Formats: sequence, structure tokens, C-alpha cells
Amino acid sequence: MNNKSFLTSHQNERGVALVITLLLLSLTTALGLVMYLSVSSDLFITGYYRNFRGGFYAADSGLNVARAQLTNQVVLQVPSTFATPPLADPNLVASTATTFLTNQYTNYTSLRAGQAASSWPESFKISSATFTLATGSPTVTSRDASNNPTGYSYVYNYTLTSTGQSQATQQATVSEKGSMTFNIIAAFGAFIDNYPPCLGPLVPGTMTGPMFTNGAWQFTTGSYIFTDAVGQANTKADYWFGSNCYQSATSSYKVGSQTIKPSFQGGFNLGQPTVPLPTNDFSQKRAVLDGLGTNATNPTNAELNAVVKNVSGTAYPSGGATSGVYLNYTSSGGANIMAGGGIYVEGDAAVTLSPSGSSGQVYSVVNNSTTTTITVDPLATPPPAWNCPIGTIGTTTVASGATTKNICSVPMNNLTSQPATMLYVNGAITSLKGPGPGQGAVQDGAQIMITAKNDITATGDLLYKTEPVTTTQNQIVPGTTPACCNGSPVATLIPGNDKNQVLGIFTTGGNFNLKVATAGSNIQVDGSIAMIRQGGTGGFKVTGAAINTFNNVGGQIQNTIYSAAMQTQNTFFDRRFTNRPGFAPPWFPSTTVTQGGALATNITSSVQRVQWLNQTIVQ
Repeated sequence: MNNKSFLTSHQNERGVALVITLLLLSLTTALGLVMYLSVSSDLFITGYYRNFRGGFYAADSGLNVARAQLTNQVVLQVPSTFATPPLADPNLVASTATTFLTNQYTNYTSLRAGQAASSWPESFKISSATFTLATGSPTVTSRDASNNPTGYSYVYNYTLTSTGQSQATQQATVSEKGSMTFNIIAAFGAFIDNYPPCLGPLVPGTMTGPMFTNGAWQFTTGSYIFTDAVGQANTKADYWFGSNCYQSATSSYKVGSQTIKPSFQGGFNLGQPTVPLPTNDFSQKRAVLDGLGTNATNPTNAELNAVVKNVSGTAYPSGGATSGVYLNYTSSGGANIMAGGGIYVEGDAAVTLSPSGSSGQVYSVVNNSTTTTITVDPLATPPPAWNCPIGTIGTTTVASGATTKNICSVPMNNLTSQPATMLYVNGAITSLKGPGPGQGAVQDGAQIMITAKNDITATGDLLYKTEPVTTTQNQIVPGTTPACCNGSPVATLIPGNDKNQVLGIFTTGGNFNLKVATAGSNIQVDGSIAMIRQGGTGGFKVTGAAINTFNNVGGQIQNTIYSAAMQTQNTFFDRRFTNRPGFAPPWFPSTTVTQGGALATNITSSVQRVQWLNQTIVQ
């Protein structure tokens, strides 16, 4: 046997095995590397698309946010009243809205919903934005019989580019062009949201100013005179003969020998589009604190505690109160200085308004058997003993029992930088009246808003010291130049009688009641009266003896209508609401703004990838 050959053979076999093993290891390594590269590639691609999709969705979300903010900015700058369009300078509105948007979203804004570890960080910024009033806009959409505009349409064109970012520098942009249409409702002599068919007839009388209901106007055999356009959503009006209700798409109706034929001097339009109720863009309660009220949330007890005080200087209790009269004033250097927008009353109250001298307005408030008298005079010069800051004009005096508080300056509407008073009652106003029958209650130049959480009950005349419009046809007003107003219709503006006086009355959750002690009495309330809220049931009610005639110089806006024990109801529309842009009671519920349909059909969008850089780290 050849031992050498045997050893060589075994060595050769071991060499072959080693080579095979090495080859297998190489193959396994190669396969592993291929799989690793494949997985890495997939992860890279997944990262690309995941991050780009995140950037895209962030950019798209940014567009939606920006578009909504543009809408909000226009709505915010609509005059603060249901009664008075048009907008402030529409081009200024557009410029202000654009500036707000670019200032607010110049830097990236996070869209992360939570702080959990699984949250995927996304953010956006507005790369560019334009917002301009379209050529030819606004347009007048409706007019009353006196050719006063009662509706407007504003079209704004816009372009937006939003850049979204997901992880680090991975971004996408989305651009959009479109237009927004805003249809704005103007003033009403009367507006009733809910007036179902055959509910009951309207009280007869003379009605001036535009009239509209989202239901159906209903008439009986009395005398109705409408001087301006009358409209309704229903296609048929209702005519009441006794207890029988007949519906007809006509302006008159005859049964037997009787005919009901209201006088529609400005036309009667049936089957019109419904008018959405305005939202109350203000917190009238908060307006007492800051003179703005634009933060629509109601102030907390803690906020009241930090700001308002009573005549003795005691702050509103941090735990709440059941009664009390409070104002926002500060005390410094021996002087009390007005800092808010009016008067806050906790609990039910009886309120009497009266003028004092040539410029003072007196508010007498009886709350929890305690009488507090507040006198506001925006033209008075404070006495030196009050230690007011140099140049202060205006005085407010608060007196209750033996205590008197002298306050420098007066309540202000900080939206307009003009003197104005919000009287807010966090309860019901059980009695609202002037000093006596036929006597003026609202001073010339006084800008007043009275708001109650619950019912407001008028128990006597509440009149302007100087009436702005006529209350009879061919009325002769002594001392007017030129002589007024023989030959003119009712509700004609009286020359020289616009003293900038205005009163608004608003119940946020109740009715406006009329209460007289003696049957057959008359009562008159001047000012714009609102009994509205979303889903509300506010309206006029007679809670005392039957009334002969109720007159309103101003206008009425209400949720619904109730049967009222009165013979005649006259509405003499205050035409300053349409003749003077921006004129309205301070902090009155806002104008209805509806966004038109152009937005849905006039949009072009483009998507462009800006960066697509992988940042995924493979472990």
C-alpha cells in the first residue's frame, strides 16, 4: 500500500470540501447582500413615498385652513349688526385678510394631533396668498320700494400656495385658485324666522322697511299697509276669515262677500330663498369687560372677579353671585378710570332710562331691592377733585344708597373707539321703560345696547329724545329745515334729527314682552329689537292687559311669532340703517353672511413635488 498516495487523496478531498464550503459561504453572503439591498431599496422607496404623502397631505390641510381663515376674516369685518351692510371698504377687507394669513402662517405650523410616540409629524406654511375683490363687485341683489339696497353680493378671487412638510426637508406644495361669494342680508323692518302656515294672523297695522319670513305671512280682515318690499319663503300666503285659514299664492283673497287685500306698495314676493339666521358673533356679556366682545365665549366668574367691581369697589365674587351691579374701572393715583364697555347686572332687574341735561344718559337699575343709578356723560369735563388724567373728557357717576363713585371717562365701544354703553343683565329685565308716557328716554348721541339672558318686558314708553323718522304720513315736524314732512310717506327721515342716537335691545334666550296695566293703553318702543338665537323660540308676547296700539321705531328680528292681545302694531323703520353704512346699535347680533356656491365650481388645483430627499436610516 502506498501511504503517500492515501494521504494525498485525503488531503485533496479536504481541499475540495473547503472550496465548496467557501463557495457556499460566498453564495450565502451574496444572497444576504442582495436581500439586504432589496430591503434597503424598498425601505428607501417606502420612505420617499411616505414622507412625500405626508408633505402632500400637510400642504392640502394647509390649504383648507387658509381658505377657512380667509372666510373668517371677511366675516369678522362685516359690520357688527344684522341691520347694516355693506362691508367696510371691501378692498381694505381683502388686504387685511391677506395680511392676517401671511403673518399667521409664514412659518411652519404643526398639524400633529397628539404627542404620542406614534404621531407622525407634519406641518405646513402658506408660501403665497392673494385675495382681491373681483371687478364689478359688490353688486346690489335687492332693493326696497324706496330704492334702498337690502342685499349685496361680494365676490373675492384668491390664490393660495401651501407647502407641506413631513420629515425634515421632505416637502410638497399644493396650489389653488378660486373665488368666494358672500351674500349679505341688509336691514329689515321685520324678520320672522319661523312662521308656519296657518299658525295665526299678523296683527294689522302699518309696516315700513323690508319685511321677510322664512315661513308664510298671514293676514286677517284688518288693515295692512306695507310701504316696502315684502317677501316670504313659502309659495302661498295665508288668509284668515274668522277661525278658517285659506292658503293662496295671491296678494289678496275673497270668501263670500269679504275680501282680505293688504296694501303692498313695494310688492309681495312669494317662494323666495330662505334667509339663514345670523349667528351672534359677540359676547355682549364680555363687551362689558373689554368694550369689544369679539371673543364670543362668555367670561367666567374668575374673569369677572378680575375685572369688574361694584360701587363700593368690591370685586365680583370669584365663586359667582346672585345679585349686584358692576362696572369695569381701575383705581390709581386717587382716580377711578373707566376701562370697560358698560354695566353688568347679576340677576333680574328693572331698568329705567332717562336723559340728563344735553348729553347725559341715566340708567336706573333696581336689582334685589337695591337701586343703583349710573349717569354717563361723554361730553362732561371731570372736576379737578376727581384727579383724572389730563385731557380726560367724559364722566361716569355711580350712586347706590349713601355711596357714590366718580369715574373718569365713559364706557367705550373699542371696535369703533366711540362712547357706547352695553347694559347686560344676567337674568331677566322685569321692567324696561323711560321716565314716563311720551317722554324721551334715550339721549341725543347715546349709543346703547341692552341685553338680557332671559325675557325682557317693556312696561312703558321707551322713546328717543329726538325721533329720527316720521310716524305718520304727511307728518309736519316743527322747526325742520327744509320744512318736513308734508307730502312724505310714513318713516321718512326727518332733516336734522339724526343725532347719532341708537338703541338696540336683545334677548339671548327669551321673549320681548309688552305689559301695560290698563286695557286699551298704547305703548311705543324705539330701537332695534332682536329675539333670536339658533334654535330659539323668541318673539313678541303680551303678558299684561290687552294693548290698543304698539309702535316700534326701528325694526324687529325674531325667531317665531305668538298670538298677541293688541289691536294694531305699527313698525316705523329707522332708515338710517340703510342710508348710513355702518350705522347700527353697538354689539347688535351680526349680519348674516352666506358663502356662495362659486367656491365649489370655480377651483383649479395643481400639485408639485419640491423636494424628495431620503432621510430614512436603515439599521
